[in-house]
Amino acid sequence: MMQRSDRGETGRIGEREAERFLHKEGLKTLDKNWRAGHREIDLIMEGVDGIHFVEVRTLRVPNIHEPFESITRKKQMLLMSAARAYLASRRLYNEAIFDIVSVVLNGDKAEIQYFPDAFSPDW
Repeated sequence: MMQRSDRGETGRIGEREAERFLHKEGLKTLDKNWRAGHREIDLIMEGVDGIHFVEVRTLRVPNIHEPFESITRKKQMLLMSAARAYLASRRLYNEAIFDIVSVVLNGDKAEIQYFPDAFSPDW
């Protein structure tokens, strides 16, 4: 069984890999692990098309499902709520885009799947 500290380290590695990947996609980091109460946004990135709120999910091999499959409607609602708080706190009126980055770690390699505009806000 994976220890909590191992899970935390896996998550941190995944977020670093995701951020590196998104920089190559032309996005710029605005914030990392931004919190509003119990809600958290892993990466907040800026692109020419708006502000990207990015949920990063990471697993190590062997894995029985893909990391992105664990993002439920409840999690999406929490992300939208946190994004509203972020935009309000910064007085930003940019387009909000919700992306998912799925990272599978296999030794020292990271397999990344990027789902831009993965779901639409319902506000």
